[in-house]
Amino acid sequence: MLSTALLTAVAGCQGGDSASSDETPQDRLAAAKKSFDDAEFIDFTLATKNLPDDIEGLLSAQGTGTHDPAFDGEVKVQTGFDVTAPLIAIESEVYVKLPFSDWSTLDPADYGAPDPAELMDPDGGISSLFTATKGLDAGDSSRDGDTVLTSIDGTIPGADVKAVFPSSGSDDFDVSYTLTDGNDIDSIDITGPFYDGSDDVTYSISLDLDGDEVDVVAPI
Repeated sequence: MLSTALLTAVAGCQGGDSASSDETPQDRLAAAKKSFDDAEFIDFTLATKNLPDDIEGLLSAQGTGTHDPAFDGEVKVQTGFDVTAPLIAIESEVYVKLPFSDWSTLDPADYGAPDPAELMDPDGGISSLFTATKGLDAGDSSRDGDTVLTSIDGTIPGADVKAVFPSSGSDDFDVSYTLTDGNDIDSIDITGPFYDGSDDVTYSISLDLDGDEVDVVAPI
């Protein structure tokens, strides 16, 4: 009897931060949005394996974002040739250090990309897509070490994606979220018309809500 009671107590403690079996996919994504919006420093990588040849666009962005909002990292863009450069975004300004150049400002819209800092915005950034997703369907669960991961699939209306990625078209996007058992977003795959009038593109986003602390300051 004592051993049974102890096992029950331990199981109850271990499940305190885990997803409840009666949570709907909507409940879980709402909880994931709150975790994202409450995080102080978010390490993330946003990348695509390829872009259509005729597109000048974002190949990848990786770094740390905060809800100031601010971002410190690097980006890789496809132009006439691929360019990788350090980038800082803060107070509605985006600074880039191109090869063989000093820091200068740029407009990410010229490359069909959002301001990386604004991706942290609770109202118009990445997390706004979590609760805008329709037709949710919970998929299989898997284990990554001690972490249980579950996929949730759905579609995001084009208007909601366009609010985050201004170059996007109006058609719906397919999305697959991977959530931890504690309802933190681990990764996202989004496929759709990120560049209006061109072929669909898939962007994969990896997130770590416990990123290292960074002090983001304007470089000039």
